[in-house]
Amino acid sequence: MSSTTNGQWYPPEWPDRIRALASGRLTPATPRRAATVLLLRDSHNGGLAVHMLRRRASMAFAGGAYAYPGGSVDPRDERPVAWAGPSRAQWAVRMGVEPAGAQAIVCAAVRETFEETGVLLAGASADTVVADTTGEDWEADRAALVAHELSFADFLERRGLVLRSDLLGAWAHWITPEFEPRRYDTWFFVAALPEGQRTLPQGPQTSSAAASTEADLALWTRPEEAAAGYDRGELLMMPPTIATLRSLQPYGTVADALAGAEAQDLTPVLARAHLVDGRIELSWPGHDEFTKHISTDDGPGDGGTDGPSGTTSSPGGTPA
Repeated sequence: MSSTTNGQWYPPEWPDRIRALASGRLTPATPRRAATVLLLRDSHNGGLAVHMLRRRASMAFAGGAYAYPGGSVDPRDERPVAWAGPSRAQWAVRMGVEPAGAQAIVCAAVRETFEETGVLLAGASADTVVADTTGEDWEADRAALVAHELSFADFLERRGLVLRSDLLGAWAHWITPEFEPRRYDTWFFVAALPEGQRTLPQGPQTSSAAASTEADLALWTRPEEAAAGYDRGELLMMPPTIATLRSLQPYGTVADALAGAEAQDLTPVLARAHLVDGRIELSWPGHDEFTKHISTDDGPGDGGTDGPSGTTSSPGGTPA
Protein backbone atom coordinates (compact mmCIF):
# COMPACT_ATOMS: atom_id res chain seq x y z
CA MET A 1 0.00 0.00 0.00
CA SER A 2 1.28 3.43 -0.90
CA SER A 3 2.41 5.71 1.92
CA THR A 4 0.99 8.72 0.12
CA THR A 5 -2.60 9.71 -0.45
CA ASN A 6 -4.08 11.81 -3.18
CA GLY A 7 -7.49 13.06 -4.19
CA GLN A 8 -8.51 10.17 -6.43
CA TRP A 9 -12.24 9.59 -6.31
CA TYR A 10 -12.66 6.05 -5.05
CA PRO A 11 -16.17 5.19 -3.75
CA PRO A 12 -16.28 2.61 -0.93
CA GLU A 13 -18.64 0.39 -2.92
CA TRP A 14 -16.16 -0.08 -5.79
CA PRO A 15 -14.34 -3.17 -4.40
CA ASP A 16 -17.56 -5.15 -4.03
CA ARG A 17 -18.75 -4.11 -7.47
CA ILE A 18 -15.39 -4.96 -9.04
CA ARG A 19 -15.45 -8.40 -7.46
CA ALA A 20 -19.02 -8.89 -8.69
CA LEU A 21 -17.99 -7.92 -12.23
CA ALA A 22 -14.95 -10.21 -12.14
CA SER A 23 -17.11 -13.15 -11.00
CA GLY A 24 -19.81 -12.54 -13.60
CA ARG A 25 -22.43 -11.46 -11.06
CA LEU A 26 -22.65 -7.91 -12.41
CA THR A 27 -23.93 -6.94 -15.84
CA PRO A 28 -22.36 -3.67 -17.03
CA ALA A 29 -24.75 -0.78 -17.68
CA THR A 30 -24.76 0.75 -21.16
CA PRO A 31 -22.84 4.05 -21.08
CA ARG A 32 -24.65 7.24 -22.10
CA ARG A 33 -22.92 9.65 -24.45
CA ALA A 34 -21.78 12.82 -22.75
CA ALA A 35 -19.61 15.86 -23.32
CA THR A 36 -17.59 18.11 -21.06
CA VAL A 37 -15.59 21.28 -21.73
CA LEU A 38 -12.30 22.52 -20.33
CA LEU A 39 -13.04 26.24 -20.53
CA LEU A 40 -9.77 28.18 -20.67
CA ARG A 41 -8.54 31.73 -20.33
CA ASP A 42 -5.09 33.27 -20.18
CA SER A 43 -3.98 34.05 -16.63
CA HIS A 44 -3.04 37.60 -15.68
CA ASN A 45 0.24 36.29 -14.24
CA GLY A 46 1.13 34.18 -17.25
CA GLY A 47 0.08 30.70 -18.21
CA LEU A 48 -3.50 29.57 -18.64
CA ALA A 49 -6.37 28.98 -16.22
CA VAL A 50 -9.17 26.43 -16.44
CA HIS A 51 -12.70 26.75 -15.11
CA MET A 52 -13.71 24.07 -12.60
CA LEU A 53 -16.85 23.27 -10.65
CA ARG A 54 -17.19 21.38 -7.38
CA ARG A 55 -20.09 18.96 -7.58
CA ARG A 56 -22.54 19.18 -4.71
CA ALA A 57 -21.96 16.52 -2.07
CA SER A 58 -25.57 15.40 -2.53
CA MET A 59 -24.98 14.41 -6.17
CA ALA A 60 -25.45 10.68 -6.79
CA PHE A 61 -22.43 10.56 -9.11
CA ALA A 62 -19.06 11.89 -7.89
CA GLY A 63 -20.50 14.13 -5.19
CA GLY A 64 -17.89 16.55 -3.82
CA ALA A 65 -15.52 16.02 -6.74
CA TYR A 66 -14.05 18.80 -8.85
CA ALA A 67 -14.95 18.58 -12.52
CA TYR A 68 -15.64 20.64 -15.64
CA PRO A 69 -19.02 21.76 -16.98
CA GLY A 70 -20.67 18.98 -18.92
CA GLY A 71 -23.37 16.35 -19.00
CA SER A 72 -25.29 13.78 -20.99
CA VAL A 73 -26.34 14.16 -24.59
CA ASP A 74 -30.01 15.08 -24.96
CA PRO A 75 -31.75 13.21 -27.83
CA ARG A 76 -32.89 16.65 -29.02
CA ASP A 77 -29.23 17.61 -29.54
CA GLU A 78 -29.47 15.83 -32.90
CA ARG A 79 -31.98 18.38 -34.22
CA PRO A 80 -30.65 20.58 -37.06
CA VAL A 81 -28.97 23.81 -35.95
CA ALA A 82 -27.19 26.66 -37.74
CA TRP A 83 -23.59 25.44 -37.74
CA ALA A 84 -20.17 27.04 -38.26
CA GLY A 85 -16.75 25.47 -38.28
CA PRO A 86 -15.76 21.90 -39.18
CA SER A 87 -18.67 20.02 -40.71
CA ARG A 88 -20.55 17.27 -38.93
CA ALA A 89 -18.79 14.79 -41.21
CA GLN A 90 -15.40 16.17 -40.23
CA TRP A 91 -16.26 15.96 -36.55
CA ALA A 92 -17.49 12.40 -37.12
CA VAL A 93 -14.12 11.40 -38.56
CA ARG A 94 -12.21 13.08 -35.73
CA MET A 95 -14.35 11.44 -33.05
CA GLY A 96 -14.97 8.09 -34.68
CA VAL A 97 -18.76 8.31 -34.56
CA GLU A 98 -21.58 8.85 -37.05
CA PRO A 99 -22.30 12.45 -38.20
CA ALA A 100 -25.59 12.72 -36.27
CA GLY A 101 -23.85 11.52 -33.15
CA ALA A 102 -20.99 13.95 -33.67
CA GLN A 103 -23.42 16.85 -33.91
CA ALA A 104 -25.25 15.72 -30.79
CA ILE A 105 -22.02 15.48 -28.79
CA VAL A 106 -20.77 18.90 -29.94
CA CYS A 107 -24.20 20.43 -29.25
CA ALA A 108 -24.21 18.84 -25.81
CA ALA A 109 -20.79 20.35 -25.10
CA VAL A 110 -21.96 23.85 -26.04
CA ARG A 111 -25.37 23.48 -24.37
CA GLU A 112 -24.02 22.10 -21.09
CA THR A 113 -21.36 24.81 -20.92
CA PHE A 114 -24.07 27.47 -21.25
CA GLU A 115 -26.35 25.73 -18.75
CA GLU A 116 -23.66 25.38 -16.08
CA THR A 117 -21.49 28.46 -16.61
CA GLY A 118 -23.53 30.94 -18.66
CA VAL A 119 -20.83 30.89 -21.38
CA LEU A 120 -22.17 30.47 -24.91
CA LEU A 121 -20.05 29.36 -27.87
CA ALA A 122 -22.36 30.78 -30.51
CA GLY A 123 -22.79 33.99 -32.46
CA ALA A 124 -25.02 35.88 -34.86
CA SER A 125 -22.79 34.77 -37.74
CA ALA A 126 -20.07 32.24 -38.50
CA ASP A 127 -17.35 34.69 -37.46
CA THR A 128 -18.89 36.37 -34.41
CA VAL A 129 -19.52 35.34 -30.81
CA VAL A 130 -22.16 36.60 -28.40
CA ALA A 131 -20.43 39.24 -26.29
CA ASP A 132 -22.72 39.22 -23.24
CA THR A 133 -25.06 36.55 -21.89
CA THR A 134 -26.10 38.35 -18.71
CA GLY A 135 -29.60 39.66 -18.09
CA GLU A 136 -33.01 38.30 -17.18
CA ASP A 137 -33.88 37.16 -20.70
CA TRP A 138 -30.71 35.10 -21.02
CA GLU A 139 -31.21 33.68 -17.55
CA ALA A 140 -34.78 32.68 -18.38
CA ASP A 141 -33.58 30.78 -21.45
CA ARG A 142 -30.80 29.12 -19.50
CA ALA A 143 -33.23 28.00 -16.81
CA ALA A 144 -35.58 26.61 -19.47
CA LEU A 145 -32.72 24.61 -20.98
CA VAL A 146 -31.73 23.24 -17.58
CA ALA A 147 -35.34 22.22 -16.94
CA HIS A 148 -35.57 20.54 -20.38
CA GLU A 149 -38.44 22.89 -21.25
CA LEU A 150 -36.50 24.24 -24.22
CA SER A 151 -34.35 22.37 -26.73
CA PHE A 152 -30.98 23.79 -27.66
CA ALA A 153 -31.97 23.87 -31.34
CA ASP A 154 -35.06 25.97 -30.56
CA PHE A 155 -33.01 28.25 -28.31
CA LEU A 156 -30.48 28.96 -31.07
CA GLU A 157 -33.14 29.40 -33.75
CA ARG A 158 -35.22 31.79 -31.68
CA ARG A 159 -32.19 33.98 -31.02
CA GLY A 160 -30.87 33.70 -34.58
CA LEU A 161 -27.59 32.19 -33.43
CA VAL A 162 -25.02 29.98 -35.14
CA LEU A 163 -23.25 27.25 -33.15
CA ARG A 164 -19.48 27.86 -33.38
CA SER A 165 -18.06 24.34 -33.49
CA ASP A 166 -14.73 25.83 -34.56
CA LEU A 167 -14.32 27.24 -31.05
CA LEU A 168 -14.04 23.70 -29.67
CA GLY A 169 -11.11 21.31 -29.86
CA ALA A 170 -11.57 17.60 -29.10
CA TRP A 171 -9.15 16.71 -26.30
CA ALA A 172 -9.84 13.28 -24.75
CA HIS A 173 -12.31 10.40 -24.61
CA TRP A 174 -13.04 8.45 -21.43
CA ILE A 175 -15.64 5.76 -20.67
CA THR A 176 -16.88 5.13 -17.13
CA PRO A 177 -15.69 1.73 -15.80
CA GLU A 178 -17.97 -1.24 -16.38
CA PHE A 179 -18.56 -1.75 -12.65
CA GLU A 180 -20.09 1.72 -12.17
CA PRO A 181 -23.92 1.81 -11.96
CA ARG A 182 -23.98 5.14 -13.86
CA ARG A 183 -21.81 5.02 -16.95
CA TYR A 184 -20.88 7.74 -19.43
CA ASP A 185 -19.10 7.67 -22.78
CA THR A 186 -17.58 11.14 -22.50
CA TRP A 187 -15.73 13.37 -24.95
CA PHE A 188 -13.64 16.16 -23.46
CA PHE A 189 -13.19 19.42 -25.38
CA VAL A 190 -11.13 22.57 -24.86
CA ALA A 191 -12.48 26.05 -25.59
CA ALA A 192 -11.47 29.63 -24.87
CA LEU A 193 -13.67 31.93 -22.80
CA PRO A 194 -15.12 34.32 -25.42
CA GLU A 195 -14.17 37.97 -25.06
CA GLY A 196 -16.75 39.89 -23.04
CA GLN A 197 -18.40 36.82 -21.52
CA ARG A 198 -18.20 35.88 -17.84
CA THR A 199 -18.82 32.65 -15.97
CA LEU A 200 -21.66 32.44 -13.48
CA PRO A 201 -20.77 32.74 -9.79
CA GLN A 202 -21.28 29.73 -7.52
CA GLY A 203 -21.35 29.44 -3.75
CA PRO A 204 -23.48 29.93 -0.65
CA GLN A 205 -24.06 33.62 -1.39
CA THR A 206 -25.24 32.98 -4.94
CA SER A 207 -28.92 33.22 -5.77
CA SER A 208 -30.53 29.94 -6.76
CA ALA A 209 -31.53 31.49 -10.09
CA ALA A 210 -27.95 32.11 -11.14
CA ALA A 211 -26.21 29.09 -9.71
CA SER A 212 -25.92 25.64 -11.20
CA THR A 213 -28.06 23.02 -9.52
CA GLU A 214 -25.14 20.59 -9.69
CA ALA A 215 -22.28 22.68 -8.26
CA ASP A 216 -21.65 24.58 -5.03
CA LEU A 217 -18.37 26.23 -6.04
CA ALA A 218 -16.87 27.55 -9.27
CA LEU A 219 -13.36 28.88 -9.79
CA TRP A 220 -10.61 29.62 -12.27
CA THR A 221 -7.39 27.84 -11.39
CA ARG A 222 -4.11 27.06 -13.10
CA PRO A 223 -3.87 23.38 -14.04
CA GLU A 224 -0.65 22.91 -12.08
CA GLU A 225 -2.23 24.41 -8.94
CA ALA A 226 -5.28 22.17 -9.13
CA ALA A 227 -3.11 19.13 -9.83
CA ALA A 228 -0.94 19.97 -6.81
CA GLY A 229 -4.07 20.17 -4.65
CA TYR A 230 -5.07 16.73 -5.90
CA ASP A 231 -1.60 15.34 -5.19
CA ARG A 232 -1.80 16.66 -1.61
CA GLY A 233 -5.16 14.93 -1.13
CA GLU A 234 -6.97 18.26 -0.78
CA LEU A 235 -9.05 18.12 -3.98
CA LEU A 236 -11.19 15.15 -4.93
CA MET A 237 -11.19 14.32 -8.65
CA MET A 238 -12.11 11.47 -10.94
CA PRO A 239 -9.25 9.99 -13.03
CA PRO A 240 -10.23 11.74 -16.31
CA THR A 241 -10.31 15.12 -14.56
CA ILE A 242 -6.82 14.95 -13.10
CA ALA A 243 -5.49 13.29 -16.27
CA THR A 244 -6.76 16.12 -18.47
CA LEU A 245 -5.46 18.71 -16.01
CA ARG A 246 -2.00 17.20 -16.28
CA SER A 247 -2.26 17.14 -20.07
CA LEU A 248 -2.88 20.91 -20.06
CA GLN A 249 0.25 21.75 -18.08
CA PRO A 250 2.71 21.85 -21.02
CA TYR A 251 0.72 24.64 -22.71
CA GLY A 252 1.64 28.20 -21.84
CA THR A 253 -1.33 29.96 -23.42
CA VAL A 254 -4.90 29.23 -24.46
CA ALA A 255 -3.88 29.61 -28.10
CA ASP A 256 -1.19 26.96 -27.60
CA ALA A 257 -3.68 24.54 -26.05
CA LEU A 258 -6.26 25.07 -28.80
CA ALA A 259 -3.58 24.53 -31.44
CA GLY A 260 -2.55 21.32 -29.68
CA ALA A 261 -6.05 19.83 -29.68
CA GLU A 262 -5.71 18.29 -33.13
CA ALA A 263 -2.83 16.11 -31.96
CA GLN A 264 -4.61 14.74 -28.89
CA ASP A 265 -5.33 11.02 -28.83
CA LEU A 266 -9.06 10.26 -28.73
CA THR A 267 -8.66 6.52 -28.18
CA PRO A 268 -11.23 5.80 -25.44
CA VAL A 269 -9.81 5.17 -21.97
CA LEU A 270 -11.72 2.43 -20.14
CA ALA A 271 -10.69 1.03 -16.77
CA ARG A 272 -9.84 -2.67 -16.65
CA ALA A 273 -10.22 -5.00 -13.67
CA HIS A 274 -8.55 -8.42 -13.82
CA LEU A 275 -6.90 -10.97 -11.54
CA VAL A 276 -3.14 -10.68 -10.97
CA ASP A 277 -1.52 -13.15 -8.54
CA GLY A 278 -4.80 -13.69 -6.71
CA ARG A 279 -5.62 -9.99 -6.41
CA ILE A 280 -7.81 -7.80 -8.56
CA GLU A 281 -5.84 -5.12 -10.37
CA LEU A 282 -7.79 -2.02 -11.37
CA SER A 283 -6.04 -0.02 -14.08
CA TRP A 284 -6.66 2.66 -16.66
CA PRO A 285 -4.63 1.90 -19.81
CA GLY A 286 -2.01 4.56 -20.39
CA HIS A 287 -2.50 6.07 -16.93
CA ASP A 288 -0.44 4.06 -14.44
CA GLU A 289 -0.94 6.53 -11.60
CA PHE A 290 -4.51 5.29 -11.10
CA THR A 291 -3.66 1.58 -10.77
CA LYS A 292 -5.01 -0.05 -7.61
CA HIS A 293 -4.88 -3.58 -6.20
CA ILE A 294 -7.86 -5.08 -4.42
CA SER A 295 -7.87 -8.29 -2.40
CA THR A 296 -10.28 -10.93 -3.67
CA ASP A 297 -11.45 -11.67 -0.13
CA ASP A 298 -11.69 -8.22 1.46
CA GLY A 299 -14.88 -7.57 3.35
CA PRO A 300 -17.53 -5.09 2.16
CA GLY A 301 -16.18 -1.60 1.78
CA ASP A 302 -12.56 -2.66 2.40
CA GLY A 303 -10.76 -1.96 -0.83
CA GLY A 304 -7.22 -2.93 0.14
CA THR A 305 -6.18 -0.24 -2.35
CA ASP A 306 -2.90 1.52 -2.96
CA GLY A 307 -4.24 4.68 -1.39
CA PRO A 308 -7.55 6.20 -0.26
CA SER A 309 -9.27 9.11 -1.86
CA GLY A 310 -8.71 12.52 -0.36
CA THR A 311 -11.01 15.08 1.17
CA THR A 312 -12.24 18.23 -0.50
CA SER A 313 -11.42 21.84 0.17
CA SER A 314 -11.32 25.03 -1.83
CA PRO A 315 -8.32 25.07 -4.17
CA GLY A 316 -6.07 28.03 -4.69
CA GLY A 317 -7.71 29.77 -7.60
CA THR A 318 -9.70 32.82 -8.52
CA PRO A 319 -13.41 32.44 -7.72
CA ALA A 320 -15.49 32.64 -10.87
